[in-house]
Amino acid sequence: MLKQFLQYKLSQKLSPQQIQLMKLIQLPTQAFEQRMKQEIEENPALEKGKEDSDSFDDQNEDDFNDTDSESIDTEDINIDEYLSDDEIPSYKTQTNNYSADDEDKQVPYASGTTFNQHLLSQLNTYSLSEQEESIAVFLIGSIDESGYIRREIDDLIDDLAFTQNIFTTKEHVLKTLKIVQELDPAGVGAQNLQDCLLIQLKRKQETPVRTLAIDIIDKSFEAFAKKHYNKIFQKFGCSEDALKNVIAEIEKLNPKPGGSFVGNNKIAEQIVPDFTIKIIDGVLELTLNNRNAPELHVSAEYNNMLKGYKDSKTKTKSQKDAVLFIKQKLDAAKWFIDAIKQRQQTLLVTMNAIMHYQEEFFLTGDERKLKPMILKDIAEKINMDISTVSRVANSKYVTTPYGTKLIKEFFSESMKNDQGEDVSTREIKKILETVVAEENKKKPFTDDRLSEILKEKGYPIARRTIAKYREQLDIPVARLRKKL
Repeated sequence: MLKQFLQYKLSQKLSPQQIQLMKLIQLPTQAFEQRMKQEIEENPALEKGKEDSDSFDDQNEDDFNDTDSESIDTEDINIDEYLSDDEIPSYKTQTNNYSADDEDKQVPYASGTTFNQHLLSQLNTYSLSEQEESIAVFLIGSIDESGYIRREIDDLIDDLAFTQNIFTTKEHVLKTLKIVQELDPAGVGAQNLQDCLLIQLKRKQETPVRTLAIDIIDKSFEAFAKKHYNKIFQKFGCSEDALKNVIAEIEKLNPKPGGSFVGNNKIAEQIVPDFTIKIIDGVLELTLNNRNAPELHVSAEYNNMLKGYKDSKTKTKSQKDAVLFIKQKLDAAKWFIDAIKQRQQTLLVTMNAIMHYQEEFFLTGDERKLKPMILKDIAEKINMDISTVSRVANSKYVTTPYGTKLIKEFFSESMKNDQGEDVSTREIKKILETVVAEENKKKPFTDDRLSEILKEKGYPIARRTIAKYREQLDIPVARLRKKL
C-alpha cells in the first residue's frame, strides 16, 4: 500500500564548482597551464591576455523571453560582472616573481638512437647464420633498460618457438647469448649482477688484481656482496691490501651497463616551482609564480552578440537558443576566472602560513631547525580544511635559498626529547645521518649503538625506530657500511 509522508533531512553537498576548484588547487603549475589551455579551447567566451577597454550598453537581455514561446531557464546576467573596464584584472595586482617579458621557451630534444638500435647496429658487424641472427635479435629485444636479460633461458626458448617459429636448443641460445654479451657497453646481456661484473672484468687487461677479482666474483660473490671479508681472506689467502685493490677495481665497473645510454634519451622531468621564498634584509618574502595567475577575460565579442540580438526586432527561437548558449558560456568563463583568483589566494595563504611556521628553517637552511608540523597545524592557522592544505602540500614546489623543495617535506611528526620538548622527526633523522657519516667505517655503529648515541644527545629513540629511520634514509645496515 502506498503512503505519502514528509521527511526532513539535513545534508551537505559540494557543488560542481567547488569540486572543480579543489581539483584546480591540487594541480601543479604545468598541469594547471594545461587545464587552463583546455578550458580556453572549450569555452569561446574565455580569452587569454589583457582585455581591451571597450564601452558597451549593459541592458537586460530578458527581452528575448515572452509568454508565447519557451523560456530560458537561467538567471539574469549583469554583463559588467563579466567584462571589466580595467585594463588589468583585479587578481593581477598581487606581486609575483615572473616577469611579464619572460618567455616560456620550449627546450628541443634530439630523438637520438635507442639502446636497442645501438645494439642491433653492432650485431650487423658479425657473420651469423639466419637462425643465429634471428635469435640474437630476439635476445637484444629482451634486454631491459639496465642492460640485463632477466628471463630464464628455458622461457626464452619457448618464446622463440611460439612467437618467432624458431625451434632451437638451450646450447644454441647460450652460444648466441655469448655473442650478444660481446657488444658494447661491456656487461650488456648479463642475466644477473654477478655475470655483469664478470663480463666487464674479463674484458680488462690481465693483471694480478683483475685475476683475483674474477676469482672472488666467480667463486665467492655472495660473501663479497655481504662484505664477509674474513671468509674471503680464509678462502683465497689474500692480504688486506690485495682485497682493497680488488674492491677498488670492482667499484669502477658499471652495475647497470644500459642505464647511462638509456638515460641520454629520456626527457628529464622539469619541475616548475609554484612559490619563491627570498631573504631580503633578514626578512622572508614569499611570491607566487605568475604562471599560476594568468591574465584571462571574457570575450568582448560575446557582449556584441548579445547587443545584436537585443537590437533585433524579431525574437525567434533560434535567437533565444543562442542567448542561452551565450549565458552558459559567460557563466562558465566568469566562474573559471573567479576560481583562478580563489586558487591563487588559497596557495598564497597556505604557503605563507607554512613559511612563518618554519621561519627558523627558511632563514638558516638548517634542517635541525624544522619544527614538528602536521596538516592540522596549518589548517587551524588559516581556517581551512585539512584536505585543502594536503592538496597544496602534496603537489607544489617552492624555491628557497637552499634549493627547490616539495612543500610536503616540511611536514613531520613530533617526538619528545629528554627535556620533554617536542622535536621534529626530520631533526632526528638529520642527526642520525650525521652520526653515520662520521662513524669509523672499519667498525660502523650497529642500530643498538646508534640508539645509545642518540640517547646521549638527548633523543631517547628505540632501536626499532632507529632501524625504521635508517631505512627511510637509505642507509644500509652496519655490516654493509663496513670498509677495509
